[in-house]
Amino acid sequence: MTTSTPASAMAVPLTRRRPKADLQLVIGGVLIAVVVLVAIVSVFWTPYDPTRSVTGERLMFPSLAHPMGTDRLGRDVLSGVMSGAQIALLVGTVAVLIGAVIGVPFGILAGMRPKRLGPLIMGGSDVVMAFPGLLIAIVFGAVFGADTTTAMVALGIGSAPAFARVARAGTLQVIGTDYVFAARAANRSGLSIALRHVLPNISGMLVVQCSVNFAIAVLAEAALSFLGLGTKPPTPSWGRMLLDSQQFLGTHDYLAIFPGLAIAVVVLGFNLFGDGLRDRFDPRMRQN
Repeated sequence: MTTSTPASAMAVPLTRRRPKADLQLVIGGVLIAVVVLVAIVSVFWTPYDPTRSVTGERLMFPSLAHPMGTDRLGRDVLSGVMSGAQIALLVGTVAVLIGAVIGVPFGILAGMRPKRLGPLIMGGSDVVMAFPGLLIAIVFGAVFGADTTTAMVALGIGSAPAFARVARAGTLQVIGTDYVFAARAANRSGLSIALRHVLPNISGMLVVQCSVNFAIAVLAEAALSFLGLGTKPPTPSWGRMLLDSQQFLGTHDYLAIFPGLAIAVVVLGFNLFGDGLRDRFDPRMRQN
């Protein structure tokens, strides 16, 4: 005689997803999707030319014709905010790619050679990390000229040590596993082990780091543009729009509110998305 087991008892999951992590992923993903959609739309259409000045429409408050008002030169603020999303996403993407391309290989190499190359690589990483990315961008701007390209390269170099540290930490965990020992016993090369075993297993950590560094890069580019060391006019930039709004604070606050909200949405979106990914990929954050 056999006894049956209730279906509810058989379907007990090994782990449960954290509702908070799922909520963060959803909210962050929606915010990012909105910004990406706005940037794509602005490539083909904006209500007005964001660089066109109309003297008779200077400093107009938000209205049906100009939902976000106009600036001191008569430019439509909504069009500027939409076009500024392109610069924000471009800077964030390129800076993260540069940081990952430089930092990840060195981090994996340091993790796979912890006694020989590890201390040397991480010592150099510590030296670069001692200089904030914003400071590196300022120095690069003074030497090579301040523009968007210089800012992207400088911010990417400044973020490389963070990627190297994350990659090294993940590599040290992976190289102690049985399948890596088996690969070494089979005379697999170090490059083969890194590509087939290490990199796929640390990809989750790297994606989280990309999300965090993306938000930092967007915020840093806005700060550089605010200081006059980032995107040059007439190209719309949220940081430049904040700079232009300074003298009108108290009378035309909308000039600072709308680009400031745009920056906040991007940074919040990528931070929430990164936190959600961290909780999803980190087994220590799961409930058994």
